[in-house]
Amino acid sequence: FLMERKTRVKINRKEIMVAKLRKSCSCTPQKLKNFLMDFFPVLRWLPKYRFKEYIWGDIMSGLVIGIILVPQAIAYSLLAGLKPIYSLYTSFFANIIYFLMGTSRHVSVGIFSLISLMVGQVVDRELLLAGFDLNDDAPPASGDSSLQNDNLSNTTAFNLTIAGINAECGKECYAIGIATALTFMAGVYQVLMGIFRLGFVSMYLSESVLDGFATGASLTILTAQVKYLIGIKIPRSQGHGMLVITWINIFRNISQANLCDVITSAICIVVLVTAKEIGDRYKHKLKFPLPTELVVIVVATLVSHYGKLNEVYASSVSGAIPTGFIPPKAPEFNLMLRVALDALPLAIVSFVFTVSLSEMFAKKYAYTIRANQEMFAVGFCNIIPSFFHSFATSAALAKTLVKTSTGCQTQISGVISAMVVLLVLLFLAPLFYSLQKCVLACIIIVSLRGALRKFRDVPARYCVNKVDTLVWVVTMSASALVSTEIGLLVGIVFSMLCIIVRTQRPRTALLGQIQDTSFYEDDSEYENLSTVPKVKIFRFEAPLYYANRNYFLKSLYRLTNLDPNLEAARRKKYEKKEKQHLKKGNHKTANGLGIGETTLQLVPKQIDFQALVVDCSSISFLDTTGVNTLKEILKDYKNLNISVLLACCNPSVIDSLQRGGYFGKDFGCMQEMLFYSIHNAVLFAKDQK
Repeated sequence: FLMERKTRVKINRKEIMVAKLRKSCSCTPQKLKNFLMDFFPVLRWLPKYRFKEYIWGDIMSGLVIGIILVPQAIAYSLLAGLKPIYSLYTSFFANIIYFLMGTSRHVSVGIFSLISLMVGQVVDRELLLAGFDLNDDAPPASGDSSLQNDNLSNTTAFNLTIAGINAECGKECYAIGIATALTFMAGVYQVLMGIFRLGFVSMYLSESVLDGFATGASLTILTAQVKYLIGIKIPRSQGHGMLVITWINIFRNISQANLCDVITSAICIVVLVTAKEIGDRYKHKLKFPLPTELVVIVVATLVSHYGKLNEVYASSVSGAIPTGFIPPKAPEFNLMLRVALDALPLAIVSFVFTVSLSEMFAKKYAYTIRANQEMFAVGFCNIIPSFFHSFATSAALAKTLVKTSTGCQTQISGVISAMVVLLVLLFLAPLFYSLQKCVLACIIIVSLRGALRKFRDVPARYCVNKVDTLVWVVTMSASALVSTEIGLLVGIVFSMLCIIVRTQRPRTALLGQIQDTSFYEDDSEYENLSTVPKVKIFRFEAPLYYANRNYFLKSLYRLTNLDPNLEAARRKKYEKKEKQHLKKGNHKTANGLGIGETTLQLVPKQIDFQALVVDCSSISFLDTTGVNTLKEILKDYKNLNISVLLACCNPSVIDSLQRGGYFGKDFGCMQEMLFYSIHNAVLFAKDQK
């Protein structure tokens, strides 16, 4: 039977577009109110805030995150190649802006290790191009912000003039200028993506790509911190292969290791790892996580200050951290042009991590987020702080997990965290002067435990899906051995190639009938299936399009053990020879047989089927090449008196076949060529003479 399709109502797209434009361009008080409430979601949920129910959880989680945020912000400044004060600015402004614009109740937006690493790589590259020394312990700029070394000043002044910056700007000034320009451009990209609704870009970053990218970047972060752990002074490597070059330099200079830094690092790592393991084991019994990082920083700072580790043992320390806020300054336009390309992967990674975390926790706690608004929120978390000497931000999984475990209910907790950071900015920052850099490196390395533990999951991942494991390995290797940006690009391209290859060479099978049922399955996978006499049932488990057309035909000919083109050509050849012998009056054929025996000789082996059923249930779409391929096999098999029947086609495939003329001009033969189940097609084939 042939089911009757519903009549489609023609849509006037021009009228719809005009109506949408008229609606979007109109301005009414209600529409303006809705726009403001959509753009600032805080206006919707804050008036409904359940004060007695939510406030204590928000205060507790905000205080805990603030306590964790301060040492992490100071530590991650090493990754970004910037002074700690800028990390604190970043943490403060990001929390405030996301409170106003974010739609997630739980994510913690602020400084993030991977984003800091990507910013730091661009900052280091531009500093090197400008003629600055990348050594962290190089003498700082003087009070008037001029450079110390005359020769360096001349070189740098030339480069800075080209970059559009005043020649009096020193290394620190130029570094934060690069970081703010990069951050501003990343924010602009994110806002533009939100305006044009390009959030679908995140779909191309699979879980395997993101995990591989995070693990590869973690190896790069770990490598960059080793020199602080052991207190050696080596140049900061730049460009491709940074990980290998850095390790070579580390082993070459291992004899210069600072014993004080080595001992301090060993003690800090043992304390931090032990505390983390205890916290993980007893997290259900603890009301809030142990503030281990803060305790380690306070103790280490006191020991370093009163033990005079910098003066006596030449241990590298954080140095002076000013209090208060530096006057705002617009990012330099000329610098934006230099880093415009670098800002694109930064914008995508920042957005993807934020949205994926927001969706994960929204699903867990049964509420919804708006991905497009999240893109605006993250974009403005980059654009606005870039005027206040801050760099790029993103949501961080570790801090978000801590927020939820300590009772967070809304983004009020983010405001509390910002107040803790503000307290440090205004009063407590100078107290961290004597904090050793090796302690900050220990905090960074221990925070990478989650990403580095992904190596333990490789065997289980391999058992689940070999292709996804290969994508993870390729992305991780490229991110670690080449660069983070190239690694991300390689991961995306490689994962898409894997999808293309899997559709180019999909599974194919001949089906057999499950005994005493109307169901059919793969004959090579299941036992006790019965073959259908005179009928071959072929399944192709992929869309049929130009890239897999040849594989479709080869698989069909191989499994049915019949190539209709070769068989037709062979028959024509013998018919031609037979006619030539008959014209000569020879009663023997070309093979020495009698005329009566010729018919048997035309077919070298008997064709064991008279109908071919193509199971189209796994064919999601057809392109023009796919339709022509099916028309081709229909014609070729018809020449051999074999009928081709299609079963289980979806409506889009049927439409493609109709438009391509597969069923003829009037679709009269459609009900004899198209069936809604394999069993119906088999029954029809059996009834044919």
